[in-house]
Order: sequence, then structure tokens, then C-alpha cells
Amino acid sequence: MDNRDEIRDFLASRRARITPQQAGLAPGGRRRVPGLRREEVAVLAGVSTDWYTRLEKGHITGVSTDVLNAVARALQLDDAERAHLFDLARAATTGPAPRRVRKVRPGLQRMLDAMTDAPAIIRNGRMDIVAANRLGRAMYWPVYHARIPAPGRGPRPDAARSQPANIARFQFLDPAGPDFFPDWDSAADITVALLRTEAGRDPYNKELTQLIGELSTRSDDFRGRWAQHNVRLHHTGTKAYHHPAIGDLVLDYESMDLHADPGLNLTVYTAAPDTPSHDALRLLASWAATLDRSERPHNAEARHG
Repeated sequence: MDNRDEIRDFLASRRARITPQQAGLAPGGRRRVPGLRREEVAVLAGVSTDWYTRLEKGHITGVSTDVLNAVARALQLDDAERAHLFDLARAATTGPAPRRVRKVRPGLQRMLDAMTDAPAIIRNGRMDIVAANRLGRAMYWPVYHARIPAPGRGPRPDAARSQPANIARFQFLDPAGPDFFPDWDSAADITVALLRTEAGRDPYNKELTQLIGELSTRSDDFRGRWAQHNVRLHHTGTKAYHHPAIGDLVLDYESMDLHADPGLNLTVYTAAPDTPSHDALRLLASWAATLDRSERPHNAEARHG
């Protein structure tokens, strides 16, 4: 993944979405392309047109914080987009990031296991689930047992290909993905935005680049979303799931980066009291206990055929 190309495409995509009226400018006659012209962004940011043109071509090394903030204001970037712009600048200046954490510390696993009433997972920026508690493993059972078709072949267990449990691959390549995520379009948008955000932080990550290449090659849905250059800060919200054994779940989540373990993120799911989803979590806990005795429950087997 070329960092200079990413800078160019990101800035151009943000510029294209802003009309002159939204920026407080006169329309300026007929326009060949949507959005602001480069010279208009330069005026709004208080820099020369030549300078902004050079920046949009990816020459971001050495650009000051004040100038980046001015460009962010001119392009009306939100918090996630602003952070992404600074990540791109940092990566262009410093080169490859320090190697990310690959294994979960025993203390983190003990923390997860102590959470007995709420599903919890730890994932990396590539969307691999690297650790989970019992409820987390039960909730994401379809991801752990993904049946992703090999190119030109039918579905087969993803574990046979020595692939980690990866939410993005399951979501876009497994035929069961749309069943597990009832609001699939929204969930897919979030996943791609998270991967794009991680690519800005660590554009030289070979494993991340390989995943993005695979998904871009094999999924039109992923490829179209990737081209939009959307990014996201993912801290709290509500998600809907349809579990093959439990049924519908609507869960609140709290997500936080683990600063002592760079590259890892903890997400905990809960349900509001006295709701069907709260009762469903109790069923999930009972079902999770059966996983110790049965690798594949009958109803899940039937679902996968």
C-alpha cells in the first residue's frame, strides 16, 4: 500500500464531497468536477494553491501541525478524518510503525475470563479475534467456524486454511455473513472504515495489506466501500446480530484501545435489563457451556449444511 497514493486519494475524496455553498463560497460558475477546486481549499486553509496541490499529490513530509489543522478545517474533517490525516502524515515521516503485538498477555486473558456475564473479545487492527472470553467465543461462533470459499471452489472450514478468526473475511466472503449481521450494509461500512483507519496508522503492515488485497479482489462490496476512503473512530454504539443458535441480539458495545498493548482493542457487549436481548444473553451462556461438550451443535450444523 502506497502512503503517497493514500494521501492523494483521501484528500481528493474529502474535497469532492464539499460544495462551495457548504464552504461559504460563491458557486463560481460551471464546474467540471464535484466539490471544491484545489485553489478554493488553498484559500480556505490560508496556503498557496501550489502548496496545496503538492500536498494533495502526497508530499506531506515535514508539514506542520498548524497547516494540517488548517487543511482539516477547510475540508470540514470530522474527528476520525482529522486523526486519519495526522496518521498519514506520521507514517510518511517515520516510515514503518513498530511491530504490533501478536499475542495476548496472560493477564489480559484472565481479565476476559473474569467477565462471565458479558461477551468480550480482543481484536487487532486487521479485525482478527485474538482472544475472547467464553461468551465472546460463543457469540462469534460463526466467525470461528467460517466456511469461506476458496477461489473457484465451494465453501470449506476456514480453519483448514490456517487463517485466524477474522471478522472482515467472514463478513465479506462467507455466505453466512449477511445472516449473522442483519443490518449488513451498516456493519460492512463500519468494518471497511476501521480497516481504512488502521491502514492509515500502519500502511506498511504486510498482513493488513494482504487482507485488503484479498477482499478487494474477491468482493465487489468491499472494493466499492474501500474506494470511498471513509474512516471511523469506534468507541461505543449498538449492534444487531442474528446468532444461529440463539436468534436475534441487539447489544450495546464499549470499545477501547489497549495502550499497553499497541494494536489491540477490547470490546465488551451488554444488553439493557429487561429486554429480549438480555434474556438472549442468558441463553447464550447456557449454549456456551455446551461448546465444551459438542464442537458443532445440531442447529448450527443444519444452518451451514
